[in-house]
Amino acid sequence: MHSCHLLLEEPIRMASILEPSKDSFSPAMTKIVGTLGPNSQSVGVISSCLKARMSAVARFDFSWHDPEYHQETLENLKAVVKLTKKLCAVVNKSGQAISLKEDATIVLTSNEGLEASSELFPINFDGLPKAVKKGDTNFIGQYLFTGSETISAWLEVTEVNGNNVVCLIKNSVTLTGSLFTLYASQISLDLPTISDKDNKFISTWGVQNKIDFLSLSFTRNAEDMRHASKFLSNLGDLYQTQIFAKIENVEGLNQFDEILKEASGIILSRGNLGIDLPPEKVFLFQKSCPF
Repeated sequence: MHSCHLLLEEPIRMASILEPSKDSFSPAMTKIVGTLGPNSQSVGVISSCLKARMSAVARFDFSWHDPEYHQETLENLKAVVKLTKKLCAVVNKSGQAISLKEDATIVLTSNEGLEASSELFPINFDGLPKAVKKGDTNFIGQYLFTGSETISAWLEVTEVNGNNVVCLIKNSVTLTGSLFTLYASQISLDLPTISDKDNKFISTWGVQNKIDFLSLSFTRNAEDMRHASKFLSNLGDLYQTQIFAKIENVEGLNQFDEILKEASGIILSRGNLGIDLPPEKVFLFQKSCPF
């Protein structure tokens, strides 16, 4: 189907928008990607999702839980798919409650052997002290900062001391879950395109299930795409797996055109982009990027 511009000769009436579509109405080309998580693992729930038009892609997020858990979810999906149209499977490369109080301080440390508390938070990236400085902004939560004071914390760096980063807590929050994500806003971090954990999951679970797509989180430039493509090619069975570049920060936005040339598709992570950009500019870019 070729795209075209629609010229409206008269205003659209609200009544015409609200009335039921005719049988001959062409269905939308937009497809719905559904992430299958703890509340959507069962056959019954997956079946309901498919009936509700999750008609294109099922996404598996390997940033949490183990391969055995996701394998059970995939087997449930396969059982449901037998009665529906074929779906593609996507793998995303990747219980404790902690209360943080506004205006208190917390130390981010690369010593992973320490236990997390309201005063101390171990992280698995030892390069953070070298990457940040006083006044920089970090966000931490089960996913990423969304503006809700109940699920994510806004931290401001006040001091860098050896392997520790001391931060001022800007909002009161209770963090719950077994895994938290740290986001350093407007900071370029020297991290591998595909981590050792990603490598293990893709090389085992991904190959075993012959994944159709891989979404590459925090794609920064075209070289990230070429590196991921070479990695999949070396796995043999995944040489035809397509790669979606996930644009999540300003660094990726600045290289958008070059990334697009290497990617099979683009995912705009509006939540993460809303940290680096004013929210209204995220939607402006979303509208302009197809052109």
